[in-house]
Amino acid sequence: MQVHRQLLSWQIDETPAAGDGTIPALTAEVGRIAQDKIGQIQRITAQTKMLALNALIEAARAGEQGRGFSVVAQEVRAIGTAVETLSRELETQLSARITALQRATDAVSEDAQGERLTDLALNAVELIDRNLYERTCDVRWWATDPSVVACAAHPDAAAAAFATERLGVILSAYTVYLDIWLCGRDGTVLANGRPDRYPALRGHDVARESWFRTAIAQRGSDAYVAGEVRAEKLLDGAPVATYAAPIHDGSGTGSPCGVLAIHFDWERQARAIVQGVRIGAEDRARTRVLLVDATRRILAASDGGGVLTDTLAFDPGTRESGTVRDAAGTVTAFHRTPGYETYRGLGWYGVIVQRKA
Repeated sequence: MQVHRQLLSWQIDETPAAGDGTIPALTAEVGRIAQDKIGQIQRITAQTKMLALNALIEAARAGEQGRGFSVVAQEVRAIGTAVETLSRELETQLSARITALQRATDAVSEDAQGERLTDLALNAVELIDRNLYERTCDVRWWATDPSVVACAAHPDAAAAAFATERLGVILSAYTVYLDIWLCGRDGTVLANGRPDRYPALRGHDVARESWFRTAIAQRGSDAYVAGEVRAEKLLDGAPVATYAAPIHDGSGTGSPCGVLAIHFDWERQARAIVQGVRIGAEDRARTRVLLVDATRRILAASDGGGVLTDTLAFDPGTRESGTVRDAAGTVTAFHRTPGYETYRGLGWYGVIVQRKA
């Protein structure tokens, strides 16, 4: 009767709710249920064999009258042994299959996570690409402004005052810039848009700056230079992305008469992008969104850490995009800049680093 009641209890036992409904959770739940039920079968089988043994003992005591019952008891014991063997085989085979299923579902889950994070990394770098493309348009356009051209070609006090006023008007409308510098052919700053904030700039020599040397060597009227992000000491050490374009006076000589440099307010604008990437609230504490340059130097980070000082330890190799997973389960998803329109980018990456939950 005890065995019968246990069998009945096992048959009507309800299946527990399966975790959070995800495939990994369901797989783990199936494994738990299988182990539980196989354990019940093995306990019932053990009890059955014990009852058969007791029956054999009692049959032996009964002598000739118990011989027929002894045959039945032996059959019951044989059935118990067979069920025990089957349950162990079932346990072994189910365990192997469930382990393989868990590995497969973990791989699928990891792939899905990697693809999603890679897409977010692409989104981050595309946003900055589109933003910086507009900067290249701005510098090329403003380098043709009559006040800028006149001051570069004939740098007297009146031309410098007019150019300063004009650059100030531009900055009042374009708040993404810290300052704009109008430089002469020799690298002297002739005018800037915010002399009230940066009064010591006029007359400063920038001839050795790489952005100036590259821009002054350009001949095309549509040329520009995209500089790497750096801290500009002349702008109180603020992080800037400098874009420069040659100024042509239309004399037909082909040589620029000066250079216009615009200094993009990198820290504020880039921070808005990396902090604006849509990471779920439950994942935000374990996730960093970054922009890094071609050498993996951190240009922007959602947590503000290591900007312009640290290098991110991951190696994309020749891959345009992908994921790297370390032994602790931390995933680094990345996507190289695709560029935007005529802006090819500087080999930067959008990167998402997410620790294991």
